[in-house]
Amino acid sequence: MSDKGEELLKRPLYVFDLPHELLVSLHLKDPRILQPLDEEEKPKERNPDIDSEDIGGDDSSKASISCRLCGASFQHPQEQRRHVKSDWHGYNLRQKLRGLKPVGENEFEKLVGDLDESISGSESDDSEEEQEGGTKESTLTTLLRKQAKLNDTNHDMDMEPKRRKRGSGKPPLLWFSTPLLPSNTSLGIYRALFTEVEQEEFYVLDTLREKQLRPIQAKPSQQPSGGVPLPSSINGPHVFLCMIGGGHFAAMVVSLTPKIGKKATGIEERQAIVIAHKTFHRYTTRRKQGGSQSANDSAKGAAHSAGAGIRRYNEAALETEIRTLLGEWRDMINNSELIFVRATGSTNRRTLFGPYDDQVLRHNDPRNRSFPFSTRRATQAELMRAFVELTRVKVSQVDEAALAAAAAEEAKREEASAKAAIKPSKPEALKPSKEEEEALLHTSQLQALIRRSKAPAILSYISSNSLSPDFVFHPSSSQANHHALTPLHLAASINSSAVILALLTKAGSDPTTANGEGKPAFDLAGDRASRDAFRVARSEIGESKWDWEAAHCPSPLTKAEAEKRGERERIEADKVEASRRKAETDRLKSESLPNGEAKSGKKVTGRALGAVEKTGAERREEEARGLTPEMRAKLERERRARAAEERIRRMTGGVGGGGSGR
Repeated sequence: MSDKGEELLKRPLYVFDLPHELLVSLHLKDPRILQPLDEEEKPKERNPDIDSEDIGGDDSSKASISCRLCGASFQHPQEQRRHVKSDWHGYNLRQKLRGLKPVGENEFEKLVGDLDESISGSESDDSEEEQEGGTKESTLTTLLRKQAKLNDTNHDMDMEPKRRKRGSGKPPLLWFSTPLLPSNTSLGIYRALFTEVEQEEFYVLDTLREKQLRPIQAKPSQQPSGGVPLPSSINGPHVFLCMIGGGHFAAMVVSLTPKIGKKATGIEERQAIVIAHKTFHRYTTRRKQGGSQSANDSAKGAAHSAGAGIRRYNEAALETEIRTLLGEWRDMINNSELIFVRATGSTNRRTLFGPYDDQVLRHNDPRNRSFPFSTRRATQAELMRAFVELTRVKVSQVDEAALAAAAAEEAKREEASAKAAIKPSKPEALKPSKEEEEALLHTSQLQALIRRSKAPAILSYISSNSLSPDFVFHPSSSQANHHALTPLHLAASINSSAVILALLTKAGSDPTTANGEGKPAFDLAGDRASRDAFRVARSEIGESKWDWEAAHCPSPLTKAEAEKRGERERIEADKVEASRRKAETDRLKSESLPNGEAKSGKKVTGRALGAVEKTGAERREEEARGLTPEMRAKLERERRARAAEERIRRMTGGVGGGGSGR
């Protein structure tokens, strides 16, 4: 078995030309798509929609095979297989996916008979496929489109591919196993090579076997240079691939029928047959900033530079070239099995899918596919690489037992972390009542006024809203309100003497009220002026109004005494400040004078000993200090002009003196 497997994997496997011994032994590994029917396996795997009570065995035994989804029974497995490929079964699958009830055979025939156009696809010249799969797909498309028209004004909504979130949906590969290979070896085929209906069928292996194509032998060229000429047209199955992005466009029509050719060494190899290919490139992308010119115009407005105009022209020219090419390839694209498109951005998708007159590619075409892997710049070589990647069977060697054990261990760790992270659910915050909302509003307004020391505004707000002068801030449980519970506490904590005096004498606040820490407002005062405000209020209000001892307030103090003491303290502070300034001034003078002058107190005249005389350049630099460059240039020109006049004067005087001597 190992030798046979090594022989099979010696060369890359092509999806549409698999070895016969490998093809007959394949089993699908994904249980969500198909449960392989194994006669030796007990109990047998059964599909919830198709029930097979006795498949195979003696011909004399009565076989009873049924489809639970459609409610039909069959005598032979071949009839069951034909049923799952029928329009009736495919329609019921769609109904089940939408959460609707399946229909019976008579009801389905009635739905088909009511169609205004042919649903078989064989009478239409624009048929996309002539095989049975194309007929079935055309039937479902036509029927579902008509129902969508009746149920919704947007008749293309059901046919358009829904954009899935990243990371969701089905995996891109279908994995198969075979007894010809070790148990840890799996073979993968891209899901995009199958239609949606084929993926939903329970016999995907039969579909894969039906897609097998016999390779053709390449005929040597009669040209002296040798080589194999590419055919001009091929009627066999083929696919259309195109990429567009960044001003690059590449399109290719490739036949699914492989070609067997020989290398220079004489070894045979499988080659792809390219029916047609074309590439375009235009300068449409802004080099350093990135992005197309049309996207930049939409975001920031139309630019008026030469480069912007060139890029706009190239975008229009590229769109015209691409749509002209698609029109020329219309027949090949319409007859393609699948259409693979990579178009990033709304501008590129609009170039391909329009809408425009006589468009070829459409959004609602069920053949449309995206490349299920990363691609690079749109070139002919990249398209060929993508085609090879799509049609080559992937070989994966993974120890499934180890993976299962690791997955189980990871699941246990996640479960343990989830349990550890579970916290008791917090009670939902109750919606405040109307009274609580009013208290919150008054709290915010009063606190803002007190912090700004707006005593008249505070008194006006309390009286206009009929609030108590000892209004308790809400919520009282917060840290700030626990310390400063009332307006008087807050004014004392911020040392606002004017607000304290106004609240006590005019608003009538109670100085004995304690905060959450059991302290009256006087204990929160932090300077002499704030504490004197309490004493002045005590003298103005009187002893009988409040229990001033409980308020921790000292003996009363009249306002005149407080002002007199404050004036005396200000005068003393001014004297201290004046003496400090005088001492600082004397110190600076003594440090700036020379030693001899500081000691004798006499002014020294003339040049001091040891002083360095400044040079001419230094004097000029000192004169030009603070001048602007223009003023310096003007000063330099004047200096040079005076020097030149002086030289001319001396020369003239010298010449005149010499002439008189002669």
